[in-house]
Amino acid sequence: QIQLVESGGGLVQAGGSLRLSCAASIRSFSNYPMAWFRLAPGKEREFVAYISWNERVTYYTDSVKGRFTISRDNSKNTVYLQMNSLDPEDTAVYYCSAGRPESSGNYFDIAQVSTYISWGQGTQVTVSS
Repeated sequence: QIQLVESGGGLVQAGGSLRLSCAASIRSFSNYPMAWFRLAPGKEREFVAYISWNERVTYYTDSVKGRFTISRDNSKNTVYLQMNSLDPEDTAVYYCSAGRPESSGNYFDIAQVSTYISWGQGTQVTVSS
């Protein structure tokens, strides 16, 4: 069973930074593509960032490009989301997700909730103006 636990959320002022972590209890973690989604009040769950299982490909939604960076440390079974220049519009619960082992896809595919087979419980990020 895959278990994902997010941490690192909190309350920050606009322009500030946070680094989210997702600790994965996954056998052969390095074989899994990983992604971050977020759920803002009154909105649908939105794709944020993706990193391929071989770390060769990353994708970001347009609104976070240049501000957010996804990375992974396979020795720690952890994926990160570094968030800089935060805006109040970034306020949401952020969820870590894992895709199918050694899978890949185009942007449309990896931005779909249905692509992923496991989800964490989420961590709240609140950005004040």
